[in-house]
Amino acid sequence: MRQSAIAIRHSAASEAPARPRLTLADWTGLPEDEPGELVDGLLAEEEVPDAVHEVVVTWIIGVLRSWLIARGGLVLGSEAKFAVTSSSGRKPDASAYLPGSRKPPRRGVIHAPPDIMVEVISPSPRDARRDRVDKLHEYALFGVRWYWLIDPQGTTFDLLELGADGRYVHARAAAVGVVSGVPGLEGLTLDLDALWSEVERLGPESGDAPLVEPRAE
Repeated sequence: MRQSAIAIRHSAASEAPARPRLTLADWTGLPEDEPGELVDGLLAEEEVPDAVHEVVVTWIIGVLRSWLIARGGLVLGSEAKFAVTSSSGRKPDASAYLPGSRKPPRRGVIHAPPDIMVEVISPSPRDARRDRVDKLHEYALFGVRWYWLIDPQGTTFDLLELGADGRYVHARAAAVGVVSGVPGLEGLTLDLDALWSEVERLGPESGDAPLVEPRAE
């Protein structure tokens, strides 16, 4: 009886439908509320952002916009879809085009690499590996000149620059204080103390705290 049950489970598993492969056009045409990035033709689950992640993303987009827009640059948010390879598409947390750079189209997947891509590291080991290893390789192939990694857990900021050999090298790294002389954005300063202070304004670590009943008058 046990062997029969095992055989049935094995048969069911072997008959499970294979995940459909998608082209970049298929991925771009998915409904706006359909999450996921495209990895080697397969739809891959995205990280689930928490409040810390969103505070950091909002902060860095604001900083980039305040410096770039008046100078003729452009900043995109986290839903922009980039064709980083012929079969993979990514949605960085933020991206930016410097003045004079080739700009992305109004609609559809983006083939023009931005000058800057930003990823905010999540605490999950899987998500951290994706940002530090997988996307590092893909963004280099795509030709993104600067890759910014912000780690709220470790309170660190790393700025990587694409070298002549097609690999990223560390250009700047910091944890606290004001980062000035940002490569490619001369005159921009990043006040990391202000960023971490903003993160500290969030509530308790868990969102499961009981609601406080209003006092009766």
